[in-house]
Amino acid sequence: MPTPMRIDFVSDVACPWCAVGLASLQQALARSADAVQAELHFQPFELNPDMASEGEDPGEHLGRKYGSTPAQQAQIRATIAERGAAVGFAFKPDGRGRIVNTFNAHRLLHWAGLEGAERQLALKRALMEAYHGRAERVDHDEVLLAAVRAAGLDEARARQILAGDEFADAVRTAERRWQMAGIQSVPAVVINQRHLISGGQPPEVFEQALRQIAAGQ
Repeated sequence: MPTPMRIDFVSDVACPWCAVGLASLQQALARSADAVQAELHFQPFELNPDMASEGEDPGEHLGRKYGSTPAQQAQIRATIAERGAAVGFAFKPDGRGRIVNTFNAHRLLHWAGLEGAERQLALKRALMEAYHGRAERVDHDEVLLAAVRAAGLDEARARQILAGDEFADAVRTAERRWQMAGIQSVPAVVINQRHLISGGQPPEVFEQALRQIAAGQ
């Protein structure tokens, strides 16, 4: 019998390695379905919580934040695109659009989690495809609502959430909880609230860890 397992996927929609990591983890879960019965939960983490409403050019942002040159950024994009292609995630060839605030996306993801794990997964994937696959601005309501529709969620309810501050406190509380638990970079995959796998690992790394944890329970 497969071992029940809780997996908390701590990430930000704006994180390209999170898109790679999620696609990789999904492949690993499919491969290890004989041993693992996973319950996947998405947890909020903002890479740029203080990002201004107008956003920032990605080249300028990465240069300021990490000191990287345009050539280095292009090489990293190529590496990420290659890793994404290997697990079935297609990045836009010339990179994402502006770096934007993702707080409203996290509010919608929190709501989607209340609607069910499959709906939350569908919304997470739709948001990542919008941002990383099509360079759309996930701080704009029309983009968020298109992702809501793609995930099969109630658009009217989503509009209501976006019009106010519903779930804002819940998202901030969750962010603080994971930061206090020591999560400082994403993606962070936390299994059964005890085991941490950091980064956008290949499927075989996730699969090996899942099987080892399942065998040790």
